[in-house]
Amino acid sequence: MKDGSKATLHRRNRLLAALEPEDLSWLEPYLEIVDLPRGKVLFETGEPIRHTYFPHDGVVSLVTVLQSGGSVEMAVFGREGALGFVSALVTRQSFGRYITQIPGTASRVPLERLNEGVAERPKLRHAMFRFTEAFLAQTLQTVACNAVHSVEARCCRSILTTRDRTDRDEVPLTHEVLAEMLGVQRSSVSSVTSALQRAGLIVQGRGTIRITDRQGLEATACECYRAICDSFDRLLPGALRCD
Repeated sequence: MKDGSKATLHRRNRLLAALEPEDLSWLEPYLEIVDLPRGKVLFETGEPIRHTYFPHDGVVSLVTVLQSGGSVEMAVFGREGALGFVSALVTRQSFGRYITQIPGTASRVPLERLNEGVAERPKLRHAMFRFTEAFLAQTLQTVACNAVHSVEARCCRSILTTRDRTDRDEVPLTHEVLAEMLGVQRSSVSSVTSALQRAGLIVQGRGTIRITDRQGLEATACECYRAICDSFDRLLPGALRCD
């Protein structure tokens, strides 16, 4: 792949694209393009983190894995940000499982190089720490959402969240993936999505969900969806486009 093509791919991640040109130029020699196939586990709970990933078009979930074998999503990452940076700020160990839900590609940088840049380059440090604040706001909101909101509302939030990170109204979401993200039985997801289809908000396809009434879907979702969007808009304008 030519250097120009690599640079274009790096900039598909909006956090990288928003960096000052000199900061991105400093990072570029250390960035590599990697594939994120569906189901790929980037880090398991407790594993050492050696790289930070900046997704281009894929979607990665950070999930808590329970002793029962079940899991529930705490945060989601797409082209608006980076994964593996915040987890490594203190212990350098993953505090959950990072798993690819929607396949795509990403720019990957060794954590040591990124930390060096954060230590030496104030504007790069500012950008990464603002993302860190947005990530923490998302995580805390999601924890509260999982505790108090209905499966229907959370399902709508997850569909919209995935749509915003892929820029497609037809998102490659299966019932199995949604069940993993929500920490519920697949049958619960099937019941909810069937009701959403009858209401004219979505159309289900083979391994896909197409949004047909975005406003109606957002109205059915809980306030957590818009709260997370607002946090990103305040801290990283333009990185996450919720429209």
